[in-house]
Amino acid sequence: MKRIGFLTSLIFFTSTFILSAQGQTSTTEDDPTLVGQFQRLEKKSGNYRANGIRYEVIRLVDLNQIKQNIFDSINTANTSIKELTATIEGNNAEIDGLNTKLQETTENLKTVTDEKDSISFFGVSVGKATYKGILWSIIVGLLLMLFLFIYKFRNSNFLTLQAKTALADLEQEFEEHRRRALEREQKISRRLQDELNKNKK
Repeated sequence: MKRIGFLTSLIFFTSTFILSAQGQTSTTEDDPTLVGQFQRLEKKSGNYRANGIRYEVIRLVDLNQIKQNIFDSINTANTSIKELTATIEGNNAEIDGLNTKLQETTENLKTVTDEKDSISFFGVSVGKATYKGILWSIIVGLLLMLFLFIYKFRNSNFLTLQAKTALADLEQEFEEHRRRALEREQKISRRLQDELNKNKK
């Protein structure tokens, strides 16, 4: 028991002596960071050995000060983290909004491009290339029909002229045949009259 009391008294006096000696050292080497504060705490601390174990003696005031500084740093870090998280969330929301606008703009641009590259043909939207193909097909079809009509018209006209010529020739032959038949009939009538006259005498 006496030994424990002696060790406690020794620790108390040693720590008081060390702390008072360290309190007199210059504070020009103050480092406001936690690392610097711990280094100062280590310099200010005293040590002793008891039962072969090494102990460090630290002033409770300094320990509480560092603890308070650590808590302040943690609170500041948490506040910064919250602020940064809010900023990141705001940035993400803004990025999402911009991505949505970009997608809408891209879709609108695609729609405008499609409308620019397409033409309404009988109520159906077709591409310009398809429209040109259909238009040229219609033009070529109409030209082919026109050439066919001209060919048939000329052919019909030629056949009509041939038929008229043949009809005129046929009418001429018929007229010639009728004239001959009339002459023949007149000759027969004269002969018959001559014979009738002879028989009367």
